[in-house]
Amino acid sequence: MEMKPTITIEYCPKCGWMLRSVYLASELLTTFTEELGGVLLRPSEDAGKFSIFLDGEVIVDRKKDGGFPEITALKRLVRDYIAPHKNLGHSEKD
Repeated sequence: MEMKPTITIEYCPKCGWMLRSVYLASELLTTFTEELGGVLLRPSEDAGKFSIFLDGEVIVDRKKDGGFPEITALKRLVRDYIAPHKNLGHSEKD
């Protein structure tokens, strides 16, 4: 049985970013129902941290990337890693 990839969203709870994390997690789980093994939300002990990991590898870092990802850009990024041939419908358009 092949293991499906897991996404971890690490967020700063002191900054109030839990709801943003929940929103992103729900969007990813809805879009990649068959492709993902799950999404883990992890409160960070580091102030101001917001990072998204795919199987332990950082794919988004708020500080390095200059802000939070837009949901369509995040879906495309995740798709490119786990399901390159998947059509994202309206998310394909800029």
